[in-house]
Amino acid sequence: MNPILQLIKKELVLEWRQRYALNGILLQVLSSVFVVYLAIKVLNNNTWNGVFWIVMLFISINSIAKSFIGEGKGRNLYYHMLVKPQHLLLAKFIYNAVLNLVLAILCLGTFILLMGNPILSGSLYVWVTLLGCLGFAATFTMLSAIASKAGNSNLLMPVLSLPIIIPLLLILIKAAKRAMDGLDPDLIYKDLGILFAFNLLVITLAYILFPSVWKE
Repeated sequence: MNPILQLIKKELVLEWRQRYALNGILLQVLSSVFVVYLAIKVLNNNTWNGVFWIVMLFISINSIAKSFIGEGKGRNLYYHMLVKPQHLLLAKFIYNAVLNLVLAILCLGTFILLMGNPILSGSLYVWVTLLGCLGFAATFTMLSAIASKAGNSNLLMPVLSLPIIIPLLLILIKAAKRAMDGLDPDLIYKDLGILFAFNLLVITLAYILFPSVWKE
C-alpha cells in the first residue's frame, strides 16, 4: 500500500498547486445546478432524479478526464521507472473516487437546497450515489488511460466514455428513483447488487488490462 499512498499524496499535492482546476470544477457544479434551478424551478421526482445524474455524469467526465490525459510523456516514463502500473492505476482510481464523491455530495446538497428534498429513503439514495461515484471513477479512469495514448485525447475521451457509461447510468437512474419513491428495499438491493457487480467487473478488467496499455 505504501506506493499507492505515496501516489495519492502526489495527486493531492499537484491538485493543491493547481487549485484553479479544482475551483473550476466546483464552480461548474454550482453553476450547473443553478442554471437548472433558473430554467425549471419546480421539478417532479422523475425530472429531479434524471437531471441530477446527467449533471453528475458530465461533472465526472470533466473532473476525471485529466487523470492520464494531463500527464506528460516524461512524467509517464518517470512513473514507469518507479512504480508498478497497477499501483498507479489504483492510486488514480482511489483519488478520483474520493473527488467524485465530494462533488456528488456538493451537487446533491445544492439540489436539495434549491429545489427541495423529494427523497423518501435517504440512506438507500446515498448508497446508490456512492456506487455510482465508484462506477464513474473506475470507468473514466480507465478510459482516460486509453485516450491518453491516442491523438486528440480530449476529444476522444467523451466519444469513448458515453457508449460504455450509458448502461451504468440507466441502472443508477432506476435505482435512485426507487430510493427516492421509498419503494420496497428488496428491489433496490437488487439494483445495488448489479451496480456493485458492474463496478467490480470494470475495476478487475482495468487492473488486468492497464499494464498492456501502460507499456504502449
